Amino acid sequence: MLLHLDASARRAASFSRRLSARYAETWRASHPGRRYVYRDLAAHPVPHISEAWTEVCDYLLEHEITEISRYQEAVRTPAQRQAWAVVRPLLDEVVAAEVILIGTPMYNYSIPSSLKAWLDQITFPKMSLEGRSFVVTGARGGAYGPGTPREPYDHQERYLRDFFAGHFRVSDVTFVHAELVNARLDPALAHLRGQHEASLAAALKEVAR
Repeated sequence: MLLHLDASARRAASFSRRLSARYAETWRASHPGRRYVYRDLAAHPVPHISEAWTEVCDYLLEHEITEISRYQEAVRTPAQRQAWAVVRPLLDEVVAAEVILIGTPMYNYSIPSSLKAWLDQITFPKMSLEGRSFVVTGARGGAYGPGTPREPYDHQERYLRDFFAGHFRVSDVTFVHAELVNARLDPALAHLRGQHEASLAAALKEVAR
């Protein structure tokens, strides 16, 4: 199964959505009949975690429950059942997925709050998603790649890569970025428009590959 998430607040003008759509289209053509699930985290945001969610989390930690199939044992009160009603479908989708595709822009050097809320809801102590692949299609207003002056400000890819490895124990993670998208609008970056176009073309080619 492919679980496809988009987090950009933009619709037609979103480069991260364009890249994730290209990947999803290619994946579905290569895997006919396989299940595909789509969530638009911007149009239908996931709520932030509640105190009841933290109580479930504490119970799992205290009782050393690490198997995802046993998480519901921690749900004991009405408030916790309400919190679990939010978590359960999100977690079921992640567990069922072989590939988790995330289309996300860089907002203020990091990820959109809509994506962070989804990550918070599905992440529990000492859980593992080993055996799954993550693909992240990103869009950034500037250039944040290796060797660029703004590389130290990249808390988008760095955060997600560390998160997937540290929390989920997943090493199969692929990032594909379209950079310098602000060159399309910002007169001060107009001279970099060609570099942006080259970055976008390379990213579209890579996600299709």
